[in-house]
Amino acid sequence: MDGVLVVVYSLTGTGQRVAKLLEQTRGWRVAQIRDLHRRAGWMGNLRCMLDSLMRRKPAIEYLGPDPAGFAAVVLVSPVWMLRMAGPMRSFLAHYGHSVQDAAIVCVMGGSGAPNVAAEAGAYLNHAPLLSTFFTAREVEDGSCAGRVGVFAGALEAMLRGPQTALREAQWSPQAG
Repeated sequence: MDGVLVVVYSLTGTGQRVAKLLEQTRGWRVAQIRDLHRRAGWMGNLRCMLDSLMRRKPAIEYLGPDPAGFAAVVLVSPVWMLRMAGPMRSFLAHYGHSVQDAAIVCVMGGSGAPNVAAEAGAYLNHAPLLSTFFTAREVEDGSCAGRVGVFAGALEAMLRGPQTALREAQWSPQAG
């Protein structure tokens, strides 16, 4: 089984920048979700709002490998109207059953990340291993890089499994 797959849906490019950072720093493979219908202009914005409010699953194209072949999948999704973006919902409706373990990265203007993690858990039939969020401002100015690294390191540690803590000899009660 391969390591970690990053699946990203990004309308504005913000989520794509986070996915690229994970790819560059960890070597994780990145797969894309694309809308089959444009979301440009005020009509596109209206579709985003309606997809979220009505929890619709719009038609998408998934450009990536089967997520079942990976130990974990990192889902990078924008937050729309305090909910998961419709295209990520469509991906999870189709592939969620085959995702072994997942982690969620939300990119957003203000709030809603816990709602997205809960909705993802419902599609996965289990809670995500980890979830985090970044504001669009943090991604644009690059200040998210350190936290992205901490998130990735924590996920890798979880996938390795529980480690036995080793004490140095001078700290051990049996030493001496």
